[in-house]
Amino acid sequence: MQKNYDVAVIFGGISSENEVSVITGTMVCNVLLKGGKSVLPVYIDHGGKLHADEKLADVSIYKNGGFEKYPQCGFYGGGVVVFNTHGKPKTAAEVGCVINCCHGGAGEGGAVAGLCNILNIPVASAGMFESAVFMDKYYTKLVLQSLGVKIAKYAYSRHITGAIEGAKALGYPVIVKPATLGSSIGIAKCDDEKELKEALITAFELDGGVLIEEYFSPIKEINCAVYCSNGVAITSQCEEVSSDGELLSYDDKYCGGGKRKFPAELESEVAESIKNETARVYSALNMRGIVRFDYIICGGQCYLSEINTVPGSLSQYLLSDSYKSFYKVLCSVIEQAKADFTAHKKKRVISTGILNDIKPNKNIKK
Repeated sequence: MQKNYDVAVIFGGISSENEVSVITGTMVCNVLLKGGKSVLPVYIDHGGKLHADEKLADVSIYKNGGFEKYPQCGFYGGGVVVFNTHGKPKTAAEVGCVINCCHGGAGEGGAVAGLCNILNIPVASAGMFESAVFMDKYYTKLVLQSLGVKIAKYAYSRHITGAIEGAKALGYPVIVKPATLGSSIGIAKCDDEKELKEALITAFELDGGVLIEEYFSPIKEINCAVYCSNGVAITSQCEEVSSDGELLSYDDKYCGGGKRKFPAELESEVAESIKNETARVYSALNMRGIVRFDYIICGGQCYLSEINTVPGSLSQYLLSDSYKSFYKVLCSVIEQAKADFTAHKKKRVISTGILNDIKPNKNIKK
């Protein structure tokens, strides 16, 4: 293990998307390594234990729990400390920046960004606010509404009775979505109350809140990725994704079952409108890192559906035509993170001095 690394790539996590995250994380590690960066892969297993070793960049290691033989680690101010088999600190390494490749769970939901902020490590990914907000589909709706974004009609509930009432108000068919899960996990189309109840039972086994949305048909599902370079939002061309089924499934996204058109077959005005809206929302929230915006087009109307702050493969396939060119994109977000970090360090932290005159707590015995 080296004493210093240009980048630590964090992936995995306590999430149903752990395996997808491994694919993303190891891909990013290898792109950076091939480009000449020194990289420390950090894997978070299903139990929440962190493992760090340069060999963890090999995706084949994760078959049948092969990662378990690699040392556990923790973070400290400025870097990573690796433990020996007795759980005591063995070696430490400074890291210049962190790229978050965790899909789902606390890893995508702000925990990685928060940890790095506390420990003064630049993060070349989404910040705490946008990570937490856009991990929850209900909070996403609230924020987008406040920005004047066109969204689908919806209802939200934390119990089955409320969800059924919400569906009745919207009118069938509806879409059921666990509020904080991604990758189409737990999503179902329901044509009546019987199907709704079945879908809700599954959804509430996976999550504490459920979003009910109006169903659109026929639709075009359009994706657009964006990142920040030198303070400017850079958008990809639009992509159209589709499925032989009524909904884009997990297998469609990650096992080759889906179809894609890139660039999407859209009128130029529509494509530009989507790219402009993506850049507008991204910039209005001062977002960072690579983010993917997912839209639905139906009946001549365009709705922003979801925002993914850690998209699959970090949207490499939207932002570049090769891993070599994607390396340049990763370098851009790394440099942006370092620039933001340097600017933030120049801000003053005030010490009020109120502790100097504080009196001892009377109920504490010496």
